[in-house]
Amino acid sequence: MDAEALRSLIDGIACGEVEPDEAVRLLRALPFADVGNARVDHHRAIRQGMPEAVYGPGKTPEDVALIVAELLAGGSGPVVLTRADKEQVTAALAVDAAGTVRGSTAIWRRADDRPEQVAVVTAGTADLPVADECAAVLWAHGFEPVRITDVGVAGIHRLLAEVETLQAADAVVVVAGMEGALASVVGGLTGAPVTAVPTSVGYGASLEGVTALLGMLASCASGLTVVGIDNGFGAACAVLRQLGARR
Repeated sequence: MDAEALRSLIDGIACGEVEPDEAVRLLRALPFADVGNARVDHHRAIRQGMPEAVYGPGKTPEDVALIVAELLAGGSGPVVLTRADKEQVTAALAVDAAGTVRGSTAIWRRADDRPEQVAVVTAGTADLPVADECAAVLWAHGFEPVRITDVGVAGIHRLLAEVETLQAADAVVVVAGMEGALASVVGGLTGAPVTAVPTSVGYGASLEGVTALLGMLASCASGLTVVGIDNGFGAACAVLRQLGARR
C-alpha cells in the first residue's frame, strides 16, 4: 500500500463508501505480512515513496511466486522482480501473466509516466547487462530512459557527440568498468545529478570492479553519487530519490 492508496482508503471510510471491517482487512497486512520464508514490507512505499522489490538470487521459484503474489495483493506498485532466472520468472508470471519481462527483471503494475528525462550511459557494450537492469527499474517507475551506449573514454569523440542529450537530462546514470573514468567525464559535462555504477568488466588490474569503484569515489567531478559494483537496481533507486519518488 502506498500513500495515495492509504489516503483513498481514509477518504472512503470518512464518506461511508468503505466499511470499517473492510478497512481493517486491508490494513491488517501493515506494516508487513509474514508469508513463511519472507516478511513482505507493505509499509515501505509509505515510508520511502517506492515499494519493496524482490531480489531473485537465493530464492526458490516458489518463494519468488509467493512474495510477488503478496505484493500484488497488497496493492503496492510497481512490483519489481530483479535478477531472476527463467524458472523464477515463469513461476512469478504464473501468479499474474500481465507482467513485463525485460532481461532478468520482471515488472507488474508499471507506474504512470513521468516527465523527467533520465539518461543511462554505458562505457562499453560489456556493461549493458547492468545498464539494462537500471533502465528496467526506471521504466517500472514511469520513466522512459534515454540510452547512450558504447561511449567510453578510449573513444571520447563518441561521447562528445551526445553532449546536448546529457545536458538536457534531469538525471544521468553512468555505467562503466575498466578504470571507471567515464563517470568523471560525464560529471564535468552536465549539471544534472550523476549516479555512477562501477561494473566488474575489465582485465586483471580492474580487480572485478574494485578499480572502477575506487576511481569513481575519487572523482574530481564534484557531487557524484556512487553505488556498489554492478548495482544497476541501486542506481535506479538513487535517481528516484534524487528526482523525488511519488508519495
